[in-house]
Amino acid sequence: MLYTNKDLKKLIIPLVFEQLLALLVGLADTLMIASVSEAAVSGVSLVDTINVLIINVFTAFGTGGAVVAGHFLGKGDKEDACRASWQVLLFALVSSVTVTSVFLVFHNGILQLIIGSVEADVMENARNYLVVTALSFVPLAVYNACAGLFRTMRDSKTTLKISILMNILNVAGNAIFIYGFRIGTFGAAVSTTISRTVAAVLIFCLMFNGQRQLNFKGQFTLRFRPDLIKRICYIGLPNSMENSLFQLGKILTVSMISTMGTYAIAANAVCNTIASFNILPGAAINSGIVAIVSVCTGAGKPDQARYYSKKLMKVAWISLSIMSVLIIAGAGTMASLYHLSPEATDLARQALWLNAGMVVVAWIPSFTLPNVFRASGDVILPMAVSIGSMWACRLGCAYLLGIVLEMGLLGVWTAMVIDWVFRGVIFTIRFRSGKWEKTI
Repeated sequence: MLYTNKDLKKLIIPLVFEQLLALLVGLADTLMIASVSEAAVSGVSLVDTINVLIINVFTAFGTGGAVVAGHFLGKGDKEDACRASWQVLLFALVSSVTVTSVFLVFHNGILQLIIGSVEADVMENARNYLVVTALSFVPLAVYNACAGLFRTMRDSKTTLKISILMNILNVAGNAIFIYGFRIGTFGAAVSTTISRTVAAVLIFCLMFNGQRQLNFKGQFTLRFRPDLIKRICYIGLPNSMENSLFQLGKILTVSMISTMGTYAIAANAVCNTIASFNILPGAAINSGIVAIVSVCTGAGKPDQARYYSKKLMKVAWISLSIMSVLIIAGAGTMASLYHLSPEATDLARQALWLNAGMVVVAWIPSFTLPNVFRASGDVILPMAVSIGSMWACRLGCAYLLGIVLEMGLLGVWTAMVIDWVFRGVIFTIRFRSGKWEKTI
């Protein structure tokens, strides 16, 4: 077997703590911003939906690079694995600089197009946050690309340590800029940008250690390698299209929510933050599965890819079930921590109950199985199903339930659950058929 139980623990446990740390800091961020105003929470949450769209694109190509590097490692070809690693970094740099430039020049138009109907104070907070956080796209792209490579090397402890530093800097910066200088969402954005930049510089430097399986030593070049870029794009481009169109659908969904009033926007933001804790173990295991299955793929061992996938999905299901019970029991208390209006707090509690109950049933087949497929090179079906389901189920049903039937925010979250179930059924059939293994 390529991985012992000890190997799996060494990879997954730090990933769980890294995810937990990121979420705790995200919770602290939201609570700190909430101390400014409800409009500040709403403005930041709306911009975060845009930022996540961009981040997902970078992450998708970083995943593509990590998968290709993992394939080479599985074959024992360290030289091409290192070359692929540098190419994904180079691609991340070029693409992130381009996207940052677009956002800096056209930020007003982007905000008007996506969230133009919000109240003036919400728009002002959103504008301040977007302009500054756009500067963090480049360091974030570098960090995500390198972090994926570290996980492929079974070294998630390093990314955990860097994540700890990054998040400490972020929280400290928030305290200084929000409470000290009292510059609200602008200060929160500055803190985020500084912490991401420090993390990117640090992990980039660590990649030049020639003793690592994947490293940048001797790889420096400004030229793209068409053969490697083609392989990276084969994995990364469909994943990028899926993630970007998926997130675009979520942005349009948020646009619907923005017509329901500031209290609904704030409740949605709080729900998104708390619900992230619900899926924390699953998100960590998803990252580990990509690294594990890609190496099994390169080694030509589809039986081990299936074995480890099933094993980790069982662990994920148990963990998600425990988290769901905790969320259901404490939803009201957690929502009240944000000091929102009574209407927003009650709405958040109901949405959290719905989400937690369905996570146990549908989240793993909907979100874990696609990562198994991508890591094995089966990328077209996950892309087609995810995009189609997002637009037909989540977006279409959100409009029907939330707007036409006037169910409001709960209608939007019900549509999300319908999307999960549909995707999960299709992906489960694909996994059991074994067709994804033929790409190995």
